Amino acid sequence: MARAGVTAERLTRAAADLADEIGFQNVTVSALARGFAVKPAALYAHVKDLQDLRVRVAELALGELADRVAEALAGRAGKDALVAFANAYRDYAKEHPGRYAAAQIELDPETAATSAAWRHSEMTRALLRGYDLSGPDQTDAVRLLGSVLHGYVSLETAGRFAHHPRDVDASWSRSLDALDVLLAHWPPA
Repeated sequence: MARAGVTAERLTRAAADLADEIGFQNVTVSALARGFAVKPAALYAHVKDLQDLRVRVAELALGELADRVAEALAGRAGKDALVAFANAYRDYAKEHPGRYAAAQIELDPETAATSAAWRHSEMTRALLRGYDLSGPDQTDAVRLLGSVLHGYVSLETAGRFAHHPRDVDASWSRSLDALDVLLAHWPPA
């Protein structure tokens, strides 16, 4: 029997909040149940298992990130769009570390095709069309952009840049300058 007030959506949002507090990998059905003052078994009326809950949190995070990126990209092109895209991505990761970690899990192809992951991918490709990239070059650039942004954000949030005298924001800005130059002068195949 479903517990009054407990829904799959509320569980997903609570799990996302908990992930931001304690880390995505530390979210368990038991920890979530404690937050709702119910036994863990009561949650299985709303989610199949922990993996189902994790996928739901990933989909929520991808949707939030896609919304944020879409808002940042509105009316922008070229380097301005690249900087807005990258800053929205970085800010989200710093504000919501657990959700960001959830957004990195691999989704099965069917889920990925129907989730905000597809929308995020399309926005990335739209950004790259401003650099006149298409086909295989666009795919390579999507992968490069994702690798650079994820790598920088992951290292930054792990504190790997904390003990260096160079300002982290200055390095971020220069990295985006370098990406802009690279994208604008993409090497021929």
